[in-house]
Formats: sequence, C-alpha cells, structure tokens
Amino acid sequence: MTLYRYILREIWPTFLASLFVFIFIMMAARMLSITELIVTRGVHLSQVAGMVLFLLPDILTFALPAVTLMSVVVAFLRLSADSEIIAMKSSGISLYQMLPPVIFFSLAAFLACLAITTFAAPWGNRSFKDLLFKIAETKADLGIKERIFCEPFGNLVFYVNNFSREERVLKDVFVVDRRDEEMTNTIVSDEARIIMRPAERTITLLFMRGTIFLVEKNLESSRTIKFNTYALNIGLKDVLADLASRKKAPHELSVGQLVDQLRSTPDTEKEYSRIMRELFEKLSIPLAVFLMGIIGVPLGAQIRGRGRSTGIGVSLMVFSLFYLFLMIIRGVCSTGALSPAFGVWIPDLFLVVSAIVLFRHASNERPIHLLPRLSFLRKKPVS
Repeated sequence: MTLYRYILREIWPTFLASLFVFIFIMMAARMLSITELIVTRGVHLSQVAGMVLFLLPDILTFALPAVTLMSVVVAFLRLSADSEIIAMKSSGISLYQMLPPVIFFSLAAFLACLAITTFAAPWGNRSFKDLLFKIAETKADLGIKERIFCEPFGNLVFYVNNFSREERVLKDVFVVDRRDEEMTNTIVSDEARIIMRPAERTITLLFMRGTIFLVEKNLESSRTIKFNTYALNIGLKDVLADLASRKKAPHELSVGQLVDQLRSTPDTEKEYSRIMRELFEKLSIPLAVFLMGIIGVPLGAQIRGRGRSTGIGVSLMVFSLFYLFLMIIRGVCSTGALSPAFGVWIPDLFLVVSAIVLFRHASNERPIHLLPRLSFLRKKPVS
C-alpha cells in the first residue's frame, strides 16, 4: 500500500495541472469569439459565463483521454529517469505489480468521463442552446426600436412605427430579409406579432395583412405576393452564425431520449447512424480514457528520455493519433458506410492492441524508440 500511495501521489498532481492547462488553452481559443459576443452582440458577462459553464462538459470529454495518458506517462517516466523502477524490479516488484494504483486511477477517470458523457454533456449542450435562445429572445425585445432602421438579427432589417413590448405586437412593419443567397424579400405589413417557440428554439414573426416583394439578387426578375397571414421564422443560426440547427442534435439528448429516437427513426436514414454512434460513444470514450491510463505505464517506464517535456510530447503524439483515428471512424459511421455498433469500438481496439504490444516490450526489457535511428544520420567515426 505504501508503494501504491507513492505512485498515486506521482500521478494526481500532473493530472490536475494538465487538466487545468487543457481547459485554459481551449477557453483561450474561444476568447476572440467571446469578446465579439460582448462587444458587437451585446451579450452580458453573466451570459458568457453561462456559455463557458455549459461548454465545460464537452471540453472535459475531449481532455480526459489526453490528460489521463499524460499524467501516467510523466509519473512513470520520472520513476524510470531516477532509476526507481530499476530499484523496485531489483526488489522483486515487477511492472505488473505497479499496475493496481494505475488501474484504480484509470477506473476513477473512466467513471468520471462516463458520468460526463451520460449526464453532464447532454445537459451542457442542451443548456447552451437554451441560453442562446434566451439571447435571441432578448435581441427581439431590445433590438427592435420604434421608427428606427435596426438589424437585431443577421441580414434582417426592421422598421416599425409602433412596438408594444408587453404584448409583443408590431404596427406598420417594414422588414428586409437578405438571408436567401439568391433573393431579397421585402415585407410590408399592417401588423406583426412575435411568437416565441422554446421547444423548437425559433422566433416566429406572424405578419397580418401585407405584401411581399421578392427580387432576385441579379435583378433579373421580381414578384409581388399579397397575404392575409405570413410566418417568418428566425432560428438560432440567425443570432450567431456558427450555431447548429434548431432541432435538438443527438449530443443534446440523454440515453433514454437517444433510445426513444433510435426506435422511431428508420434504420435506412443517416440520422439513425448518428444517433446510434452518439449512444455507443457514451461508453466507448470513457473506455478509451481507462485504456489511455493503462498504456501510460509501459510508455513511461520504457521510453529512453528524461524530463516532463518528453512525457508530455509522447502523450500528445499518442493522443493525436488516437483522436485522428476517432474522427475518421466517426465520420465514416455518421454516413452509414460502417455500422456504428462496430465502428465506435475500433479506436478502443487499437488502444487494447497497443497496450498488449507495449507491455510485451516492457516485460522483455526492450526500450521503446519513438524515432528510429536512421543510418545516414549516424556520425561516422573519424579515421
């Protein structure tokens, strides 16, 4: 138990530090868009903080495999560099006997990732979209001003003579809709009503008694349509350009909701493959986290290098290969070319095979050379 506690104390500090760095880097990458939201979109800091909170589960899901691998590799690399592993082997302690604390640590990371993919990530993605809908609702209430040309939504210009915010009724409405790439729609109406649809995450403008002027962008043709009622839908993508569709995506659904959608979706549609892939990934990604921790033992013990930078570099290289493999398989499964029931487990199978090969190297005391020495790079002896 003394040995197990000693190994765990080597792993945890690196794990926590690496996790913090990963979260900081990924958040820093979004700072430009977050700053744009505050400056140009009028989003409050409290709403931005909510976005960051709701994005955390997805960031943790991405970071946990890399951080788990990195923390184990760095810990065992340090033990190997200081010859502590050699001392343990001389005392009759094999590499396999050092596995229990790593298994315990990897199992804890597996359970944490499983909880995130099953509960936290769907909640975060769903809450993120709901928050964006609230922003859209605020922009509808505050962005539309009386007797002023305003553009509360992208490519939608409003002019209203009177706006009752309590009843959300607009009088004498003039709207120019440039969202269509081929045609510009100009709507003139006596009255319009704003209808919020939270379930569909859309805002509907219901126009009454008016005319639509449709003009092609190249000005080659035009049409005029008179109407008694006309509905104009404004989705989340009209509030922020990089948003997903209005419909709830599979990554927003819980396990029960995914199973229900799987039963109601024909297996011939691509949506069926996406739902099945999302369902199986809730277990396959946490399993990858567990396997990453196990792989870190032979990697850290057998790499001939010193310093944390070596361990971090090796971990990032292995994780990059795994992530690239995962993205390729994910894309193939989403198209339906490969059954998700089989495809999502291929990256995990790759990790299992890698663990077996690496442990064989470690048991035979064969060092792992990441970059083979090329003969033409070797220095020739001076005659």
